[in-house]
Amino acid sequence: MSEQHPARYSDRLYNEDLGPLKQQNWNWYNIFAFWMSDVHSVGGYVFAGSLFALGLNVWQVLLSLLIGICLVNLFCNLVAKPSQQAGIPYPVVCRMSFGVYGANVPAVIRGLIAVAWYGIQTFLASSALNIILLRFFPQLAVLAHGSLLGLSYLGWLGFMIMWTLQAIVFWHGMESIRKFIDWAGPAVYAVMLLLAAWVVWRAGPANISPTLSATSHQGLLALGQMAIATALVVSYFSGPMLNFGDFSRYGKTFKEVKRGNFWGLPVNFLAFSIVTVVITSGTLTVFGRMITDPIETVSKIDNTLAAVLGGFTFVTATIGINIVANFVSAAFDFSNVAPKHISWRTGGFIAAFASIFITPWNLFNSPQVIHYTLDVLAAFIGPLFGILIADFYLIRHRVIHVDDLYSNQPGGRYWYQNGVNPKALYALAPSVLIGLIITFSSWETLANFNWFIGCGLGLSTYYLLMRRHGKTLALVAPDAVASQP
Repeated sequence: MSEQHPARYSDRLYNEDLGPLKQQNWNWYNIFAFWMSDVHSVGGYVFAGSLFALGLNVWQVLLSLLIGICLVNLFCNLVAKPSQQAGIPYPVVCRMSFGVYGANVPAVIRGLIAVAWYGIQTFLASSALNIILLRFFPQLAVLAHGSLLGLSYLGWLGFMIMWTLQAIVFWHGMESIRKFIDWAGPAVYAVMLLLAAWVVWRAGPANISPTLSATSHQGLLALGQMAIATALVVSYFSGPMLNFGDFSRYGKTFKEVKRGNFWGLPVNFLAFSIVTVVITSGTLTVFGRMITDPIETVSKIDNTLAAVLGGFTFVTATIGINIVANFVSAAFDFSNVAPKHISWRTGGFIAAFASIFITPWNLFNSPQVIHYTLDVLAAFIGPLFGILIADFYLIRHRVIHVDDLYSNQPGGRYWYQNGVNPKALYALAPSVLIGLIITFSSWETLANFNWFIGCGLGLSTYYLLMRRHGKTLALVAPDAVASQP
C-alpha cells in the first residue's frame, strides 16, 4: 500500500480504508436500506416466526418485539456516534479503549464471528438458489446423491455460486454495496408481501391465526417469556449492532443516522415480523403443517414462476445481510491487524475463504451447536459493547483525538503500555468468562440474557478500573486537535 498519509500516522495502523473519511455522504435512506437488508433474511424470518411460538398471544409478542427492537435502536445510536463523528470504522474506535495495538483483540473476535455467520448465511442462500437451479435444470438432482465433507455435490454447486456472487458485489467497494442494499431491501419486501397475499388467498383469511403456539402463558410466566423474547431480539442483532460504526461512519450527520435507524429498526422490523407470522400461519392450512423456514415454503409452491421468484428473493436477501453484517465487518477487522499488508478487500476475502473451511452446513444442521454458538457469541459481544460505550461516553465524554488513533508514538493518548490498555483486557476477560460459565452450565434461561449480563459487567468493570487509576482527565485533556460532538 503506497497511499500518502500524514507524517504522524504509522503504516502499522493506517491505510486508506481504515483512515478517517474525507466525505460522508450516506443519508437516512441508505441507513434504512442497510437495516432492511439486515432484517430481510432467511435467519430473520425464522427468528421472527420463532418468537411468535413462545406460548404468548399476539399482543404480548408484538410488545416484546417492540421493546427489544427499540433497545436495539437505542444501542445502535450509542455505538454509531463515535464512528460518524470521526468518520472511522469499528476497529479504529476500539483503539481508544484497548490501545492502538490492543484493539486487535476486539477486532479479531468480531472478525471470527463474522466468518462463522458469513459461512452459515451463504449456506442458507445456496439452499434457496438450489430451488431455482432444480426448477430450470431438473437433471441436476442427480448431484444431490453424492456428498463431500457433509454437503451434497448440489449443495457445493449452490454454495460456491453464492460465494462468488457475494465476492463480486463486495469487490466493487462500499459504493457498490450501498447501491445494492438500496434496492435489495425494498425488493425483498415487495416479494414478501406478494407471498403473504398468495398464502392468505390459498388459506383463506379466516384461517390466518395471529398466534402460532398451541399454548398461551399468562401472569408471571408470560412476563418471563416476554423478557426472554426481548433479550433474544437484542442478542440476534448484537453482531451488526457492535460494528454498526462501519456503516454509520458514512452518515452525513448523526441526525441522518438516527432517522435511518428509526425507520430501519422499530418500524421495519415490526412490519416484517407481522408479514412473517401471516405467512407462517397460513402454511398450516395450505401445506398441512406449519413451516417456519421460508425456503421450504417457497420450494412447495406449485407455480414455477412464483417458486423461482421466491427463491431469487431469498438469495438476494441473504446476499444483502451477508455483505452488510459479515463481509464488511471482517474486512475492516482483519485489515486492522496489519494495515500495511491487508487491505479492506484482502480482509474480506480472508473471511470468505475461511468460511469454506469451517464447513458451515455442519454447524447449522446441529441445533445444539447453533444454540451454544449464539450464547457464546453473546458472551463475547456484550462485554465488548459495554467497554466501548463506557470509554466513549463515561471516560472520554465524547472527545476523540483522531490523529492519536493512527500514531504508535509512546506518550500518545491511546498508547497506554506498548500500545495495549491492560485495563480493557482486565475488564473483558472476567466478563466473557462469566458468560461462558452461564452458557455451559445448567442455567439455560439465564443464558438468554448473556448479552445484557456481559454488557453490564464490561461497562462497569472498565469504568471502575479507569476511574480508579485517575485516567479520565488525562484522556480528555484539550491540548490536541480533537473531534468533538
